[in-house]
Amino acid sequence: MSSDGDFGIAAPPFDAEAALLSLKRTLRDLKLFERGNAFEQRGKRVAELAVEGGVIQAKLARRLALTPEWDRSTVKSAADQRKLVDEVKKRLARWEHDE
Repeated sequence: MSSDGDFGIAAPPFDAEAALLSLKRTLRDLKLFERGNAFEQRGKRVAELAVEGGVIQAKLARRLALTPEWDRSTVKSAADQRKLVDEVKKRLARWEHDE
């Protein structure tokens, strides 16, 4: 038995296109309006998503504003995808509380 914790099971390769579809569905479920590659809340951009080179490039607004400042992240695994969704949920909750 191996002592390094490797059980001989490789993680499936990351499918950026399928992950993008899943992310879009999740953001729509969070009541965000999809416009092209962006998602909005009350007419203000919240997120932008694009597939580039087999990964998803994501931009999240720091604050809910007409001209937002962006935080950028790269989604290259299912774990990154979950982190991005969690961050969007946190920001939406914070913006709702601030109003």
